[in-house]
Amino acid sequence: MTDRTIDRDDCALALKERSGWFAAGDSFRQALLTLSDGAFKLFAHLCLEADRRTGRYEADQSDLARRIGKSRRIVGKYVEELEQKGVCTIQRGRNQYARTCFEIRDQYWPYRRAHDLGSNAGHERNAFVDAIRDSFVSLGCTTGKFSSRDACLAGDWQQRGIPLAVAQDALLMGACRKYSSWFNSGPTAPIGSLAYFESLIAEMQERPLPAGYDTYLRMKIVQLAGAWAKKAVKPLGKGGCRDRGCPEIVQ
Repeated sequence: MTDRTIDRDDCALALKERSGWFAAGDSFRQALLTLSDGAFKLFAHLCLEADRRTGRYEADQSDLARRIGKSRRIVGKYVEELEQKGVCTIQRGRNQYARTCFEIRDQYWPYRRAHDLGSNAGHERNAFVDAIRDSFVSLGCTTGKFSSRDACLAGDWQQRGIPLAVAQDALLMGACRKYSSWFNSGPTAPIGSLAYFESLIAEMQERPLPAGYDTYLRMKIVQLAGAWAKKAVKPLGKGGCRDRGCPEIVQ
């Protein structure tokens, strides 16, 4: 076979699908040699699903177990292996039902990350957006997916001069009220967009939370998320933070 024939055959190659591909190169080969078979299978799944701009992906262990056909217990061991061998940076959810955030480390990620392509101002915007993203996906009452449109809205909040603490307070209050509606009226669709909290931004600016109230809300969301997941919640009582629309759990 001549070189010309080889060139002609290469030119004839074409992808059957135009999207959803991952650039598997030397970093992928390195992971293959570094990880056990099961952990590599999990790594491959994360690579296919991760945001190409950030190398991040959020999922709970039950979902991961279903996706790769393993038990949740063994998936937990694979997650530990990814972290111990330096393949992923992992931010675990607050409980077993919350999503875990995986970020594939540079040595194993073939794409340039979004914050590597911008200026110093781009780094600042990215840090703000990342903080909003982490808060959004950790609430437990959202879909757990932070879209490019959500990232644009978070960037808009920063450009408008909205302090990060105010934005995070709005997310906490919105989550508390969402759980309250679930307990009082039955389940509805989870929060699917950051836009859900837009009106609460104005509320937090007009009526800032008292000092330390955000800590109370974080604790309340953990209680609400756990109670909702177990589906064994007693009727909600009155009091607590009812003046701000947050339910009180009766123990």
